[in-house]
Formats: sequence, structure tokens, C-alpha cells
Amino acid sequence: MTSVHSPSESSANYLKAIYHLSELYGAAEQQQIALALGVSAAGVTKMLRSLAKYDWITYTPYKKVYLTESGRSTAIEIIRRHRLIELYLVKTLGYEWDKVHPEAERLEHYISDEFEERIERLLGYPTVDPHGDPIPGRDGAMPPPVTTTLNSMPCGERLVISRVIDEDDAFLRYLDEHGLRPGTRVLVIEHEPYGGSLRLQLEDREVRISPQAAESIYVVPEVLLSAPDTK
Repeated sequence: MTSVHSPSESSANYLKAIYHLSELYGAAEQQQIALALGVSAAGVTKMLRSLAKYDWITYTPYKKVYLTESGRSTAIEIIRRHRLIELYLVKTLGYEWDKVHPEAERLEHYISDEFEERIERLLGYPTVDPHGDPIPGRDGAMPPPVTTTLNSMPCGERLVISRVIDEDDAFLRYLDEHGLRPGTRVLVIEHEPYGGSLRLQLEDREVRISPQAAESIYVVPEVLLSAPDTK
């Protein structure tokens, strides 16, 4: 599923950013790419021209950017390696989940196909990383991520945390302090008025979190996970 050309570290970071923006908005604006990567508009223009030369994107100045089939495949392979490395660091090397993102950012560009396959086999062919994000298959299939946020759910709803936004290590420590990780069961007790906290019941305690934090926590109804398979 990889491209004929191997992207440089910088090119790979652009492809990942374009992929994630495309998942959110259908395409990537050049200004969005600059903001996501913390680079100048001129730097984005230069890199987009290079990516287009390798047929990873379709690029027209001042227009939205789209990944080609080759570009999407390459981006997914990088994401797959990143998420497998994160899980390997947590499960095998004992890293805390708030420390693995920058390590995986560095390592994802340098491991071999064989090393990737050995990690996957050692971990038992996992489907999600430590933060609940789906791990793409070897065939490039990307399971759709859960997109329902905790903040959008009504009171009285029994839920299970599926995934959390993982780029901010301080946010992950905040979640740990409140016992909120993927797999945690929560009951929404109250949305306090005027932008106040969400009151949540966990199995052993009640916690309050901010609406901003709840917007970065993705959930599924508990009933969906406990429903019998009728296939």
C-alpha cells in the first residue's frame, strides 16, 4: 500500500496533516495546513508543489488540496505505523499514554516493513491505539473513527469512551486524573447551565469535567456494545 517513492519526514508530516484535514472537511485548505504544522504559507506552497510532483496530491494555487489515491495510501501507512508504535510503547516498554505521541512522531519514519509486522504480531493484531484511534489494516482499510462527542450526549445516557484526542499531553494527564480512558463506562448526570461542567458518574465515583474537555472525548452508547450479534 506504499507509494513508489518513500516520502521524507517532512513530506510524510504534510501527507498526514492533509489526510486528517480531509477527514474533517473533505479537503484541506492551504491555510489549515500551515496552521496544523506551524509553518509559513510560503513553506506550504513549496511543499505542496513537491508533493504534487510525486502524484501524492492534486494541487492548484489558492485552491483546496486533495490527496490522490497514492497519497491517501501513503498517508494511511504512516498513520498505521504511528499508532502501532504508540501501542507498542505503552504495552511493551511501559510508556505513559501522554508520552507516546512525540516518540511515535519520530520513530514512524524509520522503522522497516518487517519491524512493523513484528510489532503488530507481538501485540496480537490490535485494532486501536492507546487513545482509541483505529489502526489501519495492512491492506490500507481505515475503520471509520467514532465521531460522537461526550459533550453532545443527553443526561441519563450510559456511554463508553471510545477514543480521545491525543496531541496534548496535558489533556491526557487531565483525563487520567479523572479516570477517563477508552473503555471507561460513564453516565451523564448533568450538563450544568451557562457553560458549566459536565457531571459524570463512573463505576466508583462522580467527576466533573469542562465542556471543552468533553468535546475531545468520543463515546458510543453502552447498549451498542452489549447488543447481541445477530449476524
